[in-house]
Amino acid sequence: MPVATQTAAPPQTARGPALTVPAVAAALIVAALAIRAAVAYRGYLSYDDYPILSLADANGLSPEYLFRLFNNHLMPAGHLVSWLTLRLGGFDYLPFLALLIAGQALVSVVFYRLLVLMLLPGWTLLVPLTIFVFSPLTLEATSWWAVGINMLPMQLAMILAVGATVKYIRTQQLKHVVTLAAAVLLGLLFFEKALLTVALVFLLAVCLYAPGGPVRAVVTTVRRWWPAWLVLTLLSLGFLAVYLSRSTSSLRRPSSVTEVLDFVGQMFGQTLLPGLLGGPWTWFGVGDGAPITAPAVFAQWLALVLVVGFIGYTVWLRGAFAARAWLLVLLYLVLVAGLLGATRLGSVYSAVAGMVPRYISDVVVVAAIAAGAALCGLRREGFDDAPAARPVPEAAVRLRPRLGRPVLLGSLVLLLASAAFTIVRYGDAWSVKAGRDYLANARADLKRIPAGTVFMDQPVPEAVVGRLSQPYHMQSRFFGPLEDGPIFVTEGREISVFDETGHVRPGWVEGVTAKPGPLQGCGYRVGGKPVRIPLRETVAAYWHVVRIAYLSDRDTSATVRIGADDPVGFDVHRGLNAQFMIVWGAGADLELTVADAATSLCTDEIAVGKLVPAPAG
Repeated sequence: MPVATQTAAPPQTARGPALTVPAVAAALIVAALAIRAAVAYRGYLSYDDYPILSLADANGLSPEYLFRLFNNHLMPAGHLVSWLTLRLGGFDYLPFLALLIAGQALVSVVFYRLLVLMLLPGWTLLVPLTIFVFSPLTLEATSWWAVGINMLPMQLAMILAVGATVKYIRTQQLKHVVTLAAAVLLGLLFFEKALLTVALVFLLAVCLYAPGGPVRAVVTTVRRWWPAWLVLTLLSLGFLAVYLSRSTSSLRRPSSVTEVLDFVGQMFGQTLLPGLLGGPWTWFGVGDGAPITAPAVFAQWLALVLVVGFIGYTVWLRGAFAARAWLLVLLYLVLVAGLLGATRLGSVYSAVAGMVPRYISDVVVVAAIAAGAALCGLRREGFDDAPAARPVPEAAVRLRPRLGRPVLLGSLVLLLASAAFTIVRYGDAWSVKAGRDYLANARADLKRIPAGTVFMDQPVPEAVVGRLSQPYHMQSRFFGPLEDGPIFVTEGREISVFDETGHVRPGWVEGVTAKPGPLQGCGYRVGGKPVRIPLRETVAAYWHVVRIAYLSDRDTSATVRIGADDPVGFDVHRGLNAQFMIVWGAGADLELTVADAATSLCTDEIAVGKLVPAPAG
């Protein structure tokens, strides 16, 4: 009778359980989220965040608000999330930060699942995952609300759409076309740039899954998977019809060929290539916003050499298939560069357009997918004629047992160290927040000022919200979300102002003053008829703040006008007083009239100009 044999169980060691790819992937994702949260927490809301929240504060959840364009962006779901978050915590940054980090966590997990779906298993999966989750080029999306509310949903839509496309290619099941369309629609509800997802999945099918040369691959892609392209075309046309009916054209013409070349050089040399290696290593601060890339020239050349070397290695390893994977990145990057060139060049932003990471943060998704495909190779379930990677060269097979894992580990450590260095330095720049300090000072002073203190509406400092965001750079809009915010008036006897740091101070008018009056001890006497008071200089047609200090023998009312423009009325109070008011006008004199002809009002202190903090003392 045969005796059954048993294979001896491997001996237990004191090392504990062996590491697995999913476990290390989870650790990388958690570590990336932790460092992103720590860096973002050093900052605060910034620039466009305040107008977005002002809009949310001033509106209810109406279709008009949700589909209102912000900076020419159609983002109904972004408005919805901003509206809800504002009502949850007001100006508290933590709810916004928590949502950004939660969004990044979701995107990271979904991206890892996409890698598992698409690529051959192995430790090399960690390379594209690390490139993506630690990329400094996506830091703005996890720290700056106005960027993250657009870009994180777009990245999520791109990843889900690619996954649905791969499943459809493998199974031909139409349910995956529905998922694909839903993913694209998700992105479009947050950011119109998500329309590029349609181009991405088509290019992905052509480059990675369709057989043959360029023409055959395109024809095969169209013929074999036409239901997906039909649905996406109809969805795209429908979205464009809605968007173009509401938007204004953002298209611009570059001013010169040099401007275009500088932009391309910045985008590739200063931003993308260093960013894929954990760079740019040095940043240039630009006030309250996120810093822009500023790598040293040597670092730019080093990044170029290393990226080209990595591409060359993958082509040696996987042959023409790796080249097709990198072609996918290039084609998508051309689309992004074309879009940026058409909307940013020829504007005030053109000099630095190629140095802004958020403009190409979606490219990181494509680059990480391509790096994974070129390095790991694709799973081939469900299709037999897709372009295949050539067998791994014999030299690589011989070297892999001795060098494979150590080289991979060393590369990941260097990439992580590079990214960590860059991320920390980004945090140093991100921590500088004039808006946070301005708002904190204002809130503290508003709690201690007397009841009845009033202000006139003025712009906040340019470092907080720029004038290009008008009218949302005005204090009435900026402070709108505050529960006990300042009260704004157009006239008053005592006016307070916020200085450049946000502190409350007494108001004063700086500008053109009236010439001295003819009466000793009175200046100009105003009684039964209007009095023309000459100014030292002519003032241009605009809204001016007028301050009149006067002495009156009774209570009455009066009007004032500049030149021949419409008069503005105000109350006159007995005794020594001053009156501030906003008046439109132009001219070289000012007319003052009192309603009661028996009144005797003296004034010799009149100023026309802008409201400023009163001089010390």
